[in-house]
Amino acid sequence: MESSSPPVPFPQLQAPVESTYRACTIPYRFPSDNPRKATPVEIQWIDLFLNSVPSFKQRAENDPTVPDAPAKAEKFAQRYTSILEEFKKNPESHGGPPDCILLCRLRELILRELGFNDIFKKVKDEENAKAMSLFEGVVRRNDEIEDDEKRAENLIRGILAGNIFDLGSAQLAEVFAKDGMSFLASCQNLLSRPWVIDDLDAFKNKWTKKSWEKAVIFVDNSGADIILGILPFARELLRRGTKVILAANDMPSINDVTYLELVEIVNKLKDENGKLAGVDVSDLLVANSGNDLPVIDLSSVSPELAYMANDADLVVLEGMGRGIETNLYAQMKCDSIKVGMVKHPEVAQFLGGRLYDCVFKFNEA
Repeated sequence: MESSSPPVPFPQLQAPVESTYRACTIPYRFPSDNPRKATPVEIQWIDLFLNSVPSFKQRAENDPTVPDAPAKAEKFAQRYTSILEEFKKNPESHGGPPDCILLCRLRELILRELGFNDIFKKVKDEENAKAMSLFEGVVRRNDEIEDDEKRAENLIRGILAGNIFDLGSAQLAEVFAKDGMSFLASCQNLLSRPWVIDDLDAFKNKWTKKSWEKAVIFVDNSGADIILGILPFARELLRRGTKVILAANDMPSINDVTYLELVEIVNKLKDENGKLAGVDVSDLLVANSGNDLPVIDLSSVSPELAYMANDADLVVLEGMGRGIETNLYAQMKCDSIKVGMVKHPEVAQFLGGRLYDCVFKFNEA
């Protein structure tokens, strides 16, 4: 369901948005760099996108909804590769200089032009079904933790563990294709704290003292990420009296959950009384963020989401794309959390952390 109205800035961004907000976290270049010569960082990131072309091509080849899929997948790989190579020669080509938003946007545009609307549909459906069968057990384990702070930490660890299911990372796509991933093992195998950005103790302290009125959560991937990571956290907020808005993509991109898919997931998870594992969900809303990429520029969201988020006092940006590669330093008028796992060596290097390190950034208003 696409919005007919033009996008607007997210209302919880610090004003003036034009001068205080920059979507992309990692600067690929500085004003002093030669505009006609690719910087080392640009080349590093262009190579990262080049490395992911084979896994995207393979998904596209196997898309049963597209006639001549193998030939069109080959065309996608050739066109996207040649654009990436041109960026190395001339960073000002194709609407450049490139940043993570432009590199994602061009990849999606080429796929859509060739008729590929959702090359990850099959794996998303499989992962959603798998995660739904585990949902009750995950929330039961959370509910058994009586200590408030420990339960909060367990929920955050669940978000980070779920966030591993990311087929935009070439290494993870490979691991995943081999043997899938176990959510519980992922929870237990998170890198030890302190993480590369670790405000968890400050958050737990606030959690015990305050219930937020309304939280907006920008969600990320299908499968374990949304169902075993975010939904148990959202359910706990609901239980504490917080209204919760889950903001999901308008259109498919990688294995990110879309707005329509999320509505369906929530409906399937409700019990016969319309509750989420016993918790009333009348204060849970699913919103269309107006976004169609695995990263997000908050200066441009759907007017519907902006209207709903106007009085939010907590904003959560989850996942590497929305909470680390974009928006890590976005300043909000209200409390905010940026949470995700570092799944690209280039991001780990920028942050000075380890691959598969965790980011949990909590800022009070």
